[in-house]
Order: sequence, then structure tokens, then C-alpha cells
Amino acid sequence: MVNLLTILQILFSIIVVSLSTYSMITSDYQLSFLVLFFLGLLILVLGIKEFQRERKVSGWFHIGVFLFSIFVSIQIFFK
Repeated sequence: MVNLLTILQILFSIIVVSLSTYSMITSDYQLSFLVLFFLGLLILVLGIKEFQRERKVSGWFHIGVFLFSIFVSIQIFFK
């Protein structure tokens, strides 16, 4: 049985790859804040999965990268 975190990981991965591919093909980087936002959510899901595997240091590292990514995404959005 596939759990919710795996579904979210696949969904966020598809969104990140799709938005990145669109930006690269069209040379339109106005959606970069969305790429960073969904990449941050993907990293959050990976961090939660690391906590479930009892890998606390890696989980905290993922959470830190998630927070930084969301911060940068918000900064780009309001720029």
C-alpha cells in the first residue's frame, strides 16, 4: 500500500520538474518562486520520511533546507 507521503513526494516531484522544464524551454523565469516553493514542500516530505526512518540528523537538515527554501520563495514573490 502506498502511503500519503509517497504520493505527495511523487506529486511535488512532477510539479517541480514540469515547472522547471517550462521555464527552461520558454526562458521565462517568472515562475521561479513556485519552483522553489514546491521544491521546499518536496524537501519537507523527504524530511518527514527521514524522521519516520529514525534518521533525526538528516530529518532536521531537510527541515532547515525547507525553511530556507520557503523563505527565499517568499522573498522572490514579493520582490
